[in-house]
Amino acid sequence: MPGVFPLDEYPIHQIPAPIEWVGGDRNFYDRSYWNALDHSGELMLITGIGYYPNLGTKDAFLVIRRGDEQIALHFGDKIDSDRLNQHCGNYRLEVVEPLTTSRLVIAETEGVAVDMTWRAAFPAIPEQRHVMRSGSHRTIIDAQRFAQVGAWEGTISIDGTTYPVTPDRFTGTRDRSWGLRPIGEAEPAGRPADPPFGGMWWLYAPIAFEDFAVVIIIQEDADGERSLNDCHRIWPDGRTEQLGWPLVSTRYHPGTRLPATGTLALRTRDGVEVRLELESKLFLAIGVGGGYSPDPDWLHGQWHGEKFTERRNYDMTAPEVVGRLPFGLTDNVGRAVWHEEGREPRVGWGLYEHGVIGVHRPSGFTDFFQAAPE
Repeated sequence: MPGVFPLDEYPIHQIPAPIEWVGGDRNFYDRSYWNALDHSGELMLITGIGYYPNLGTKDAFLVIRRGDEQIALHFGDKIDSDRLNQHCGNYRLEVVEPLTTSRLVIAETEGVAVDMTWRAAFPAIPEQRHVMRSGSHRTIIDAQRFAQVGAWEGTISIDGTTYPVTPDRFTGTRDRSWGLRPIGEAEPAGRPADPPFGGMWWLYAPIAFEDFAVVIIIQEDADGERSLNDCHRIWPDGRTEQLGWPLVSTRYHPGTRLPATGTLALRTRDGVEVRLELESKLFLAIGVGGGYSPDPDWLHGQWHGEKFTERRNYDMTAPEVVGRLPFGLTDNVGRAVWHEEGREPRVGWGLYEHGVIGVHRPSGFTDFFQAAPE
């Protein structure tokens, strides 16, 4: 006989089963992601908390980029029935007002503490459903997200130094996603993918300007074929406007695949040509302590035992860390300039997430190891 859980009091069911029983396979996940982007380029933070019902686990993470170091906190525990009170160890995410205000509290953990409140600047927007397959058969990602931009206020403390967080200096973007994606311990590979993975080019840019926001998400394969193209402008009253099929060019730091600047050619619904310029002020490698592939130290959904907590420090100049960077994505503090005919340029701030993994012929990367020219 199935159990009854506190969430079953609410009319939020999606399948004919208790709310704690999700559809899908072992890889069902439900996670939030947040960042805090210091306009000065001194500091950057990413964080999130996730629930993995079919693995029986929950976890949370924090990664801070400061100078040449990344500092990571990891929390893990058995899943619970208190989904309206998101917490894992010393990590707590409070939804003060849904889609408007949230508070992140991390009690002092091995020298790191956070107490910040995020407030939305524009309404949340649902993104195009993201589907990715291994070869021509198995679906490895089938996820839904919504995105939103805002700003933070509070404090970040690291080893005795407290950084004031103010909304004029710290833009913050967030997304909520749920569905299927690889999580937890690795599964048996089975028959090799046919065709094999060749490469992936990725751009994700939620940006806040004074009077509107944009959310741009693009994925291409090794030949530049787009499997995802979702580009919108969002107005304060909730109206949205599609921005077509952006043409993108990226300048990489010499000898790397790290983005320095990017330029997007957009078109409004009225046919007005727009040029959006992106600039990285600081990068954070999400696969170095963040739990995203190819992180060898900690992955989302893995079981490390009850009440698991750890801190890891990374020297971002160390060869063993630098060697990981071409095989994962980087989140960047993004400064943006919007050039629209007949209007003064607008300056905005947000996330500039980018990565080229493997081959991407339109960018000039013809194998897994090639870097931008020196």
